[in-house]
Amino acid sequence: MKIDIIGDIHGCFTELEQLTKELGYSWESGVPIHPDGRILGFVGDLTDRGPNSLKVIDVIHQLVVVHQVALYAPGNHCNKLYRYFLGNKVTISHGLETTVAEYKALSTREQKKIRKKFMDLYEHAPLYQVTDGGKLVIAHAGIRQDYIGQTHHKVKTFVLYGDISGAKHPDGSPVRRDWAKQYNGDAWIIYGHTPVPEARQVNHTYNIDTGCVFGGKLTALRYPEFQLFSVPSTMPYVPEKFRTSFD
Repeated sequence: MKIDIIGDIHGCFTELEQLTKELGYSWESGVPIHPDGRILGFVGDLTDRGPNSLKVIDVIHQLVVVHQVALYAPGNHCNKLYRYFLGNKVTISHGLETTVAEYKALSTREQKKIRKKFMDLYEHAPLYQVTDGGKLVIAHAGIRQDYIGQTHHKVKTFVLYGDISGAKHPDGSPVRRDWAKQYNGDAWIIYGHTPVPEARQVNHTYNIDTGCVFGGKLTALRYPEFQLFSVPSTMPYVPEKFRTSFD
């Protein structure tokens, strides 16, 4: 299992293309394919906030569903977009408005096509990916050791939103416990969700969401080598979006 796992993309297609090229992938066929058979992994939150969410959906759909040369675990933004496409009542905010604006600018025919691609991608994805014989887990916001192998409601909440306490910060964002400090499993958990200035390794966990959409960078973890690769963001830097304290 040789896989390059990429953090939260959030519609930053330019950085995705640049990072995959840096990792040695060729885009000759229109999607990133590695000449040595390496595959890509995605920790979710493909869309929202960034400029090219629908382009990101198209490429990840081709990789995961059409060519079956990538692994994808959905994030909370993916879940919300899925509910929007189902016709459920969702609040179009916190980034979803950018994806919806892109979607509504399309013709009805193109809308149907991109909606079907995303629905197929989401519906065929497990809640989290367990691979390499159980040695590697890709989960959007992480996962507790005792939750691996389970998919009940508490697991889904944890995987999509993190270890939320129910309390809120002054800005309205949820207070999240630092579950990685308590993790003592042997499997490596690769996740994102919470933007950090630099990829953060604690015990057998790696947070690789380095806030590309907030002006940080897009980061990939090469497994099993555990090498980090990143490219700088083209987006404006928003320092308050990054978590720097974990006490």
